[in-house]
Amino acid sequence: MFGQIAAANALSDVYAMGGKPITVMNIVAFPINTLDKSILADILAGAAEKVRESGASLVGGHSIDDKEPKFGLSVTGTVHPNRIRANVGAKPGDRLILTKPIGVGILTTAIKRDLLETKDIKKVTEVMATLNKNAAEVMEEYHVHACTDVTGFGLLGHAMEMAEGSQVGMTIQYESVPILPRTKELAEQKVVPGGTKKNHAWLAERIEYSSGLDELDQLILCDAITSGGLLVSVPEAEAEKMLQKLHENNVEASIIGEVTSEKPGIIKVI
Repeated sequence: MFGQIAAANALSDVYAMGGKPITVMNIVAFPINTLDKSILADILAGAAEKVRESGASLVGGHSIDDKEPKFGLSVTGTVHPNRIRANVGAKPGDRLILTKPIGVGILTTAIKRDLLETKDIKKVTEVMATLNKNAAEVMEEYHVHACTDVTGFGLLGHAMEMAEGSQVGMTIQYESVPILPRTKELAEQKVVPGGTKKNHAWLAERIEYSSGLDELDQLILCDAITSGGLLVSVPEAEAEKMLQKLHENNVEASIIGEVTSEKPGIIKVI
C-alpha cells in the first residue's frame, strides 16, 4: 500500500493539470542492511501496479542506501497547450467540486498511534491509493476554469491558492465537504498532525469561519493530506452534469461551494 499511495500521489500532479502520464522513474532510499529486502520488493510492486493502471511506463529509477525508507516517483506527462489546467483561472459563479473525502492526515496519524480499526485503515488507504485518473478524464469533457490536487496544504490551503491566484473569493459549505468516518471523533481526541495545525495557523487571517464551526471543524478543513482528490472550478451550468459523470465513473465527488466576486483572496466557510 505504501508503494501504491506514493505512486498515486506522484501521478496526481499530472492529472491535476489535465495531462496524461507517459513515463515514471522510481526514486528509492532504503536501509538495505537493516530492513528485509522483501519490503522494498513489495513497495516497488505496489507502485508498479498503480503505474500500469495509469497507462504510463516505468523507465528506470535511482536508489540509495539510507537510514529510513523513502519512496517516490518522477513523473513525465503530456497535455495539449490549450488544455492545461492550472490552479488559477476560477471565475465568479463557478461551482467547486472535490473528488475525494478529507481527513486523511488525522486518520493516518491515528494509524501511527494504533487507534484505528482494520476497516478504518482499509478505507483511508484505499482513498490515498486511488488514482485521480478517472476524475481527470471526466474533467476533459467540461470547461474547467481551474484545478488543483489537494495535498499538504489541506483543502482550505489549496483553495486559498486558487482564490488568490484567480483574484476571486470563495464560499465553502462545511456540510457539503466529504469527510472520512471518525475524523471528528479523532480530532476531539487531539489526534491532529503538526502540518494540519500549521495550515490552520497560516490561514487564520484569510478564512471567515461561520460561528457554528468550532476549532476542530476548522482543523479538519485544514488537514494536511497525502494523495488527496482534485478541487475543480467549473461553470455553474456544467457542475451538476460533471458531478453525475464523476459518480458514474466511481469518483466520490461532491459540490462543496462556489466562486464569488466578493472579497478576493478570502474564503468564507458556512
